[in-house]
Amino acid sequence: MKIASVVGVRSEFIQASPVSRELRRHNEEILIHTGQHYEPSMSDAIFESLGIPRPTYNLEVGSASHASQTAAMMEGLETVFEREDPEFVLVYGGANTALSGALVASKMQLPLGHVEAGVRCHNRSIPEEINRRITDHLSALLFCPTQTAVGNLEREGISQGVHLVGDVTYDVALQSAQASRGRDIVDRLNLRPGDYLLATIHRPASVDDAGILAGILGALHDSGQPIVFPAHPRTRKRLEAFGLLERFRDLLRIVDPVDYLDFQALLMNARKVVTDSSGVQKEAYFFGVPCITLRDETEWIETVEDGWNAPVGSEPEDILHAIAHFNPSGTKSKSFGDGHAAERIARILDGIR
Repeated sequence: MKIASVVGVRSEFIQASPVSRELRRHNEEILIHTGQHYEPSMSDAIFESLGIPRPTYNLEVGSASHASQTAAMMEGLETVFEREDPEFVLVYGGANTALSGALVASKMQLPLGHVEAGVRCHNRSIPEEINRRITDHLSALLFCPTQTAVGNLEREGISQGVHLVGDVTYDVALQSAQASRGRDIVDRLNLRPGDYLLATIHRPASVDDAGILAGILGALHDSGQPIVFPAHPRTRKRLEAFGLLERFRDLLRIVDPVDYLDFQALLMNARKVVTDSSGVQKEAYFFGVPCITLRDETEWIETVEDGWNAPVGSEPEDILHAIAHFNPSGTKSKSFGDGHAAERIARILDGIR
């Protein structure tokens, strides 16, 4: 079967890594990169570190408003789908890339599958929430990472084509853990294992307001902990525009984005992680690293229920309190599967030939 896999952002590259490998055992995969994330550190470095095949197509859409970016992706995807005539389209997560792939597949009457289906934060002001809901309602096959995701779909009236497969990012975490432990980035940055905080901040709600961003960075500094902060290109632009880069350069260890394996190495060795990233919340949970989430809600309620994730929002005093006092020590459930989600997805797709 010819399968068109559509990816465009860092989290989708990671998710596609094990799925692509399994699909190619018995299928022809056309890997399409929309170019939503296009900086080498956010794209090429992830492909290389995880051994993902080079994309068959790169639409090179780049940055734009939500509407302009989605429209450009749709135009490019329509052209590719017309040329390649895939028998199935696969999208991941909740970025504009997933929405674009879902809309074009639907308009062209191509069967659609959604990896990471049913995930909800129940906050419609977050663009990914809207993208996820639309994509799920257009999909013929919905590959859910958790039982919570299955339940979310049931409450929206979706029961056909739903499969609980586990989380493909857990597959990647397990498969790459040994390689990540072999990385020397902690030494290169002169950090001591277990003696620093890892920070990632990139969402518009965190970085588009100078006061909010300054408050978050101020709280990190005031914690008195060594901080390593791989700055997303978008975040770095905001830091420069707001005059915060020079203000905090000597107070926080602001570094360029790192590849997947280096990031996992930093995460495994961190005392805690402070993030607004959906994916990092899970990765911290996988490796037993306390996570302080700079949002009021999370898609991954399992990480909160198990006591390893504290959504605190962006108020500096709440961030400081969590850094000082959030110290989980409980066990973790197997909510995210057994590390074989990609194999299950491939078997299900093999069954619809």
